[in-house]
Amino acid sequence: MSSELVSHGPVVDVSQAREIADDLVVIPDRGAGLVPNIGVIGGSDSVLVVDTGLGPGNAENVLAFATEYAAGRRLYLTTTHFHPEHAFGAQVFAGAATYLVNSAQAADLSGKGPGYLEMFRGLGEPVARRLEGVELVTPDVVYGDTHDLDLGSRVVRLSATGRAHSRGDQVVSVPDAGVLFTGDLVEAGQFAIFPWFPPHDTDVSGLRWIEVLERLIGTGPRLVVPGHGAVSGPDVLTDVRDYLELLRDETWARCRSAVAEETIAAEVEALLVQRYPDWSGREWVTKGVGCFCAEFTA
Repeated sequence: MSSELVSHGPVVDVSQAREIADDLVVIPDRGAGLVPNIGVIGGSDSVLVVDTGLGPGNAENVLAFATEYAAGRRLYLTTTHFHPEHAFGAQVFAGAATYLVNSAQAADLSGKGPGYLEMFRGLGEPVARRLEGVELVTPDVVYGDTHDLDLGSRVVRLSATGRAHSRGDQVVSVPDAGVLFTGDLVEAGQFAIFPWFPPHDTDVSGLRWIEVLERLIGTGPRLVVPGHGAVSGPDVLTDVRDYLELLRDETWARCRSAVAEETIAAEVEALLVQRYPDWSGREWVTKGVGCFCAEFTA
């Protein structure tokens, strides 16, 4: 855990916001733990905020930044998925912005949100402090598969991907700018985050995740804003897809040999850390092995 996370908790620093396309800025995670990349996408009439940061304090700073940036334009909020650092500040936007998510994410928020709130509070006092006063809210607008949001002279498409990193994953595409927000379907310079916590949460699907990435690669974005890590070119989609395929193949090869899962995890982690020595989040490799073991078909 980073020294900043220990001392201050996960802090969204809005002063670091930078424009990556016309009327489109990203508040970067700066490599800080439990801090997502946050988007602010403008049109002539409205502004869409993508993700809130962890807890009300971070969300208040994001809302203040977005309100100033909007300069009188209407505000919308969406979240890439229900996990706490992405969505557990939505209450702050009530009355100031219209909150939109897909139906699977809305179900995750209501059904699994309370359990994740308690789990994250257990990550230590700095994180728990950031989560003080969290209230899980009901979105204002819930859509099915896709929703085209007209911001005025710019249409942003919200697309539910189906089960992958979570059941309610959503990507946000800005076609005129060639920008794609992926949430935790993609991390740059980090091992893929597998929220594999049996028996409490086994919704993540490595196989479906690979299928989703194949589709996203086919959309040909110019820039990709990952859930965590640096804003990247489209190659980051291929990098993550290739990693997941390698994780699957190495796990399944050992499953076919009836190797114990504990041994599989140790061997595969060692191999993949050697293959990707500069990536962070090594603890997620073992979680990924568990997921792919559960999805193994002989």
